Amino acid sequence: MQALWQRATPPGGVDVVGLGQASLDQVGIASPLPAAAGKARMDAWHECPGGQIATALLACRQLERSAAFIGSVGGDAAAERVLEPLREAGVDIANVRRIDGAQTQRAMIWIDRASGERTVFWHREAALTLRATDVPEPLVANAGVLLMDAGDPAASLAAAQIARAAGAAIVLDADGDSKELDTLLAAADFPVLSRDLAQARFGGAEAAARALARAGARLAVVTLGAAGSLAVEGERTLRSPALAVAAIDTTGAGDAFHGAFCDALLSGHAAEAALAWSNAAAGLNCTGLGAQGALPDRARIERSLGEGATSPPPGSRAPSPGELG
Repeated sequence: MQALWQRATPPGGVDVVGLGQASLDQVGIASPLPAAAGKARMDAWHECPGGQIATALLACRQLERSAAFIGSVGGDAAAERVLEPLREAGVDIANVRRIDGAQTQRAMIWIDRASGERTVFWHREAALTLRATDVPEPLVANAGVLLMDAGDPAASLAAAQIARAAGAAIVLDADGDSKELDTLLAAADFPVLSRDLAQARFGGAEAAARALARAGARLAVVTLGAAGSLAVEGERTLRSPALAVAAIDTTGAGDAFHGAFCDALLSGHAAEAALAWSNAAAGLNCTGLGAQGALPDRARIERSLGEGATSPPPGSRAPSPGELG
């Protein structure tokens, strides 16, 4: 099988440069969750660092990849709470902007104890938006992989142009629609869409992956939660099952997937192996509380794959044919 990516990180460069969001999450657990306008007692309440790119970079560090973060936080106490795990893990945070007078991004996350599934409400002030001029060209040009989300479109597009010219792989974490989404998708070698976005924008997971592959993506991926992931490479459609786990909290599963996918690119994996590796990381992260609660190391992923536990857990729901496109 042919490797998805064959360029190594340049000497003195960083394996994965991530551009996007970091968040301070307030996580509540209850079962069952109340209906709209209802009220219920929470079983537990926790404050946890999170955010799409911050969590993915921590996943990379767990896999012993060097990582650097281009992001923004407010001038509040929450900023240190968000940055602390990155700093402790050895992520380069020199290019994180601190915006005085702004509030660090927040999220409220409600976990259904019975299933581990989460509902997320998030808030990010406009002052935290990164601009094209906030992108450090030398850092991105010497990356093995650029990982970006869609929250800072001008900065992400500028970084993608630098990465493309330098020959770095470009991975896009896309889970929400926007007027810039088409441009961001076109800029990525490896667009990774959430199931909900694929359904809303393209009418289904397979339809989304096929459209993006036709448009030039090397591998177009859609994450499907408990059903694993689906991807299209050229004319091939690949379906990769999820890892069977007892989920406590699904927050951060996609972020773990993205971090592990970056590692798979740097490891020279072919498509099937990259999807299995990333699905395993996502599933294992669901066994802890919070987005960053159980990010696995390399040995844990290898062990889980060796055990062959790759079917959806009992009670999980496979996507319907309509969801698959």
